[in-house]
Amino acid sequence: MLLKVANFELDNNFDLDFNFHFNLISSTDTIVAISTPSGQGALGVIRLTGNEAISLVNGVFQPKDLSQAAGHSLHYGKLMKGETILDEVVVSVFRAPRSFTREDVVEISCHGSSFILGQALQLLVDQGARLAQPGEFTQRAFLNGAMDLAQAEAVADLIASSSAGSHQLAMNQMRGGVSRELKSLRAQLLHFTSMIELELDFGEEDVEFADRSELNALVERILDHLEQLIQSFSLGNAIKRGVPTTIIGKPNAGKSTLLNALLNDNRAIVSDIPGTTRDVVEDRFVIQGIEFRLQDTAGLRETGDVIEAEGVRRSLDLAQIASLVIYLFDSTQETPEAAAQYVKSLDLPETAQVIVIGNKSDLLPDQEAYASQYDTDLAGQYPWLLISAKTGTYLDGLHDLMLGAVAALSDRPADQPMISNVRHLTALQGAQGHLQEVLQALADGIPSDLMAIDIRAAIHHIGEITGEISTDEVLGNIFANFCIGK
Repeated sequence: MLLKVANFELDNNFDLDFNFHFNLISSTDTIVAISTPSGQGALGVIRLTGNEAISLVNGVFQPKDLSQAAGHSLHYGKLMKGETILDEVVVSVFRAPRSFTREDVVEISCHGSSFILGQALQLLVDQGARLAQPGEFTQRAFLNGAMDLAQAEAVADLIASSSAGSHQLAMNQMRGGVSRELKSLRAQLLHFTSMIELELDFGEEDVEFADRSELNALVERILDHLEQLIQSFSLGNAIKRGVPTTIIGKPNAGKSTLLNALLNDNRAIVSDIPGTTRDVVEDRFVIQGIEFRLQDTAGLRETGDVIEAEGVRRSLDLAQIASLVIYLFDSTQETPEAAAQYVKSLDLPETAQVIVIGNKSDLLPDQEAYASQYDTDLAGQYPWLLISAKTGTYLDGLHDLMLGAVAALSDRPADQPMISNVRHLTALQGAQGHLQEVLQALADGIPSDLMAIDIRAAIHHIGEITGEISTDEVLGNIFANFCIGK
């Protein structure tokens, strides 16, 4: 079905009333789940949320009456299955609205036996609780207004964080850094849209409530903010998932030795025989809170060996998609300038950060004299460094170059909000496209009713990120990726 608005047809899924907030209907069920990982541990936690959470637990807990318990209180007692003591537990009570979900929440800390946890879970289901779906606790927090959708997604990112960088990125988003910026931009657009729509109501009169020069300046300013956020995705996504880092070079340059040195482990086979590495060897390591996903690859050369040739092809393919490429060369066999020229011939994407590293410095008769012959930036493009992967000499300098390359992935200052989610990137690019249409419409003198459609579309896309505009399908996809119990 299509709706007719100002003589233009719009799909009825389009958000015509930008104050409209499409939400799932929150269930009144009391849900329960084990919130600690599977496996044996000292403690296990079972969580409930809903109107009946306190009364359900109270029915199987002794000796205290939890119905009289204050919020944010702890209670020691016994979890009872009929006349049998199932376990001695500590119950935490959080009363609405001062809880994670803004509902009554109860957490039961018991011993971490899988048998005890299973029995306790079944006991609470028998009392009337429903098993929670993945992410349902966080979904209720979103639906009840405790957080917006971007913050809810950050909860999953926080749980999955594996480095200080990804942890800090998730914390900043969960605290609303990105959301505040987007909501401010959206509010400014809403103000101008309301002025333009007011003009449409007085179409027969020659009135102008929205100053076109101010609107032009606002759109340009918002486009600048959106562009900065879009550019931050490269860095944000790399920090979140680990920076894809491919080590490439010719055979016997010492790529596997470098991988082992960075990892401080004998992860890759090292041999003087050219072509030893044929398949990709991967591992992760962290420098100052930033995680790097290292990939040691086959040596780059022409070969008649079918298997080695496939390894070379894979090496080049990985270099094409890596955020950081380390080109390693044997400083006893090749000059830095020749190495830089070879890297140029590979035609790597402009988005890739490239570092050229001269290895085997321990075999050079005079390292300082060798290094002093060449500029610090080879061919005015690639930073380079002389190291010895075998002895570990100057590896700290390589660490610094790698961190510098990560910072160069985005022009946005590190203390500014950044995005790491593909859904956010897609929505921002959608808003950017429509606002560019608005600028063109202002330049061409396009009527207000047409211009208003693009402004509303931009507002719609920005609202998708924070959840001010949402659908069942989007919410389902987001929360399905959560773990059960969160």
